[in-house]
Amino acid sequence: MTPTPPPPFRADAVGSYLRPETVHTARAEHAAGTIDDRALASIEDRAILDLIRQQEDVGLEAVTDGEFRRAYWHFDFFAGLDGVTLGEGATGMDFQGQAIRPLAVEVTGRLGFPSDHPMLAHFAFLKANTDRVAKMTIPSPTVLHFRLAEDAVPADLYPDRDSLFDDLAAAYRSAVASFYAAGCRYLQFDDTAWAYLCSETELEKARARGMDTDTIQDAYVKLINDSIRDKPSDMVITTHVCRGNFRSSWIASGGYEPIAENLLAACDYDGYFLEYDSERAGGFEPLRFLPKGQKIVVLGLITTKSGTLETESSVAGRIAEAAEYASLDQLALSPQCGFASTEEGNLLTEDEQWAKIREVIQIAGNIWER
Repeated sequence: MTPTPPPPFRADAVGSYLRPETVHTARAEHAAGTIDDRALASIEDRAILDLIRQQEDVGLEAVTDGEFRRAYWHFDFFAGLDGVTLGEGATGMDFQGQAIRPLAVEVTGRLGFPSDHPMLAHFAFLKANTDRVAKMTIPSPTVLHFRLAEDAVPADLYPDRDSLFDDLAAAYRSAVASFYAAGCRYLQFDDTAWAYLCSETELEKARARGMDTDTIQDAYVKLINDSIRDKPSDMVITTHVCRGNFRSSWIASGGYEPIAENLLAACDYDGYFLEYDSERAGGFEPLRFLPKGQKIVVLGLITTKSGTLETESSVAGRIAEAAEYASLDQLALSPQCGFASTEEGNLLTEDEQWAKIREVIQIAGNIWER
């Protein structure tokens, strides 16, 4: 029997899924104090078990817990770190036509990854309940740094925002080791920072926050590589570069050309989920920086922002275009983003969500198995 290749897979998914109504109701009741932590976890457990079966039944080789236990794709993870507090404040996240709750990360102590971080237990539940590859998604360390306000870091701990890079990387090395010890072999860093570095609008905002945008790419390459430098050889770490995903809205526009060489060639990731579902992502020319024979780019050609299905011919044509710049053997297919980066979810139905996943699997099979 031919061994299954390592992830990312030809047909893959970013990770988050629409929460069922049972989870929405339970989280509202928990917030109101009418059910306790144990009752909420029990309802989430049942919903996640259903989700695992749905992913398995549809044919995905890697499954996630859908991020059902989170309110946000990133804040819940950051809140579990040592030295981080969530507070109300300007997020700087300006979604097109949508208002998001004003949360912001504040550094209040030395950064670290605790041995009892809640998401270790979340992953353990996932892995214990599937025979497929259990995939864990966490925000990239760059995300924590990129949105920090100038006054969000105490000077007695870190003289400036950039001085926390060493501790941040060490915290992520501990996270990688901890997830590996829990059995994780497929870890994904979700990252909006790189996409925002493609947007002149977001660069202007970053400069207004006091960031040196001329040197930040080099700093982020080092931060990422320092964070994953001790990754075991049998663990795959990918990244998903996100342009913003909240109730089918978005933030950043701009092709990958300004970041492609640093992101694809200099960062030590095993693979990249890149959003290519709209003209805001530009062309495939930046894929020329993908090192030949190494790494996989998962093309996010199936949008999660609406329930309308793409045609197989149009998706196959775009894959052929991408293959002009990177080998077809180094390409794969997925939805462009998660279906619910926050608990509110995008503006499509669960049936439409699963139709999108089936489409990814069908098209990938027709292209790569052929």
